[in-house]
Amino acid sequence: MTSSEDGEPSAPSSHAAAEHDWPADVHALDIDGRDVILVGTAHISRESADLVREVIEKERPDCVCVELDEQRYKALSEPRRWEQLDLKQVIRNRQLAPLLANLLLVSYQKKLGGALGVLPGTELLEATRAAEENGIPVALCDRDVRVTLRRVWGSLSFWNKSKLLATLGAGLFESPELDEESLRRIREQDVLSELMRELAEALPGLVETLIFERDRFLARKILEAEGNRLVAVVGAGHVEGIRRALVGERDVDLEELNKIPPVSLLWKSIGWGIPALILGALAYIGVSKGAAVAGENLWFWVLANGIPATLGAALSMAHPIVVGSAFAVAPVTSLIPVIGAGYVLAFLQAYLAPPLVSEFESLADDFGEPRRWWRSRLLRVFLVFVLTTIGSLIGTYVGGYEIVSNLF
Repeated sequence: MTSSEDGEPSAPSSHAAAEHDWPADVHALDIDGRDVILVGTAHISRESADLVREVIEKERPDCVCVELDEQRYKALSEPRRWEQLDLKQVIRNRQLAPLLANLLLVSYQKKLGGALGVLPGTELLEATRAAEENGIPVALCDRDVRVTLRRVWGSLSFWNKSKLLATLGAGLFESPELDEESLRRIREQDVLSELMRELAEALPGLVETLIFERDRFLARKILEAEGNRLVAVVGAGHVEGIRRALVGERDVDLEELNKIPPVSLLWKSIGWGIPALILGALAYIGVSKGAAVAGENLWFWVLANGIPATLGAALSMAHPIVVGSAFAVAPVTSLIPVIGAGYVLAFLQAYLAPPLVSEFESLADDFGEPRRWWRSRLLRVFLVFVLTTIGSLIGTYVGGYEIVSNLF
């Protein structure tokens, strides 16, 4: 294996790679006698897409590895993929929050791509097309994006989850103004990794899951690809991490990196403890102060939960039945940790006002324009989920505080 004095893999590699004078974005490595050519790209750069095709056609590798998982590959190669989205199943599986975060990332990236006139992920799709046209096998080497999102979500505290959504949500209201310096930086970097680094600065806990884990995962999958001559197309932000992993971290446990972290005992205790505390407080008030006082506290709980959730449903312009149901649903679901008002009401909204096929087709575009959310049946489901969840949370803390304070 060729490496520099500090342990980093060095750029020179095989005789074949030396035949071509590639730019600095192309890194040729000799890994235990196998030629691995890393192509660092920017996910919204036409130049990167052209470079990827050129490298594949000239190097003629045994396999082309790309920084895609099955889900993202389908998203790029099947433009009408959203028509197949079973929104009700997503809600049943309680995956609306991860899907929402994913759409926020896609929307941000697409905005930048629109400013440059290039669709996000063009170079990755170009790599698969070039490989297929030349009869070269393709290996999808990235971790399932749903696993990454769930590991990220599971690793964050409630406060940091709020900060993450707020940070991503703020991007919806920004129109990227790109000067020459910004354009140069974007062309030289993987813009999605750049965004991830910015998020990681605000939320340090994201670095391990979003960047380092994926570097190790990608490196391991590249090593598992068949053939002695490989071209790996990855975001420029992953190149150094993958180079280090190829040299020094061969023993990567993919099964461990694919695990969804369980909910911590603390959060489970809080999740069940708050309803138990409220119900216990109501029972104690009934015994010590009488049924009438307990009834007044119970009614306050209903109002404290029902009113904010109903307002959230109304603000989202939900179906009238959903708005009416919010008042009854929120006080009950707030006492049942395994289900939230947002999921119940979002499911009801999707059932009563099914999204149109055309809205699935334009989802990525509509998502990046907040004013369109209220015009789309599909995005209204997300609005119902978010606003009623916020309303229910407010009600839980206001109602809970009032009831517990009456104990004293």
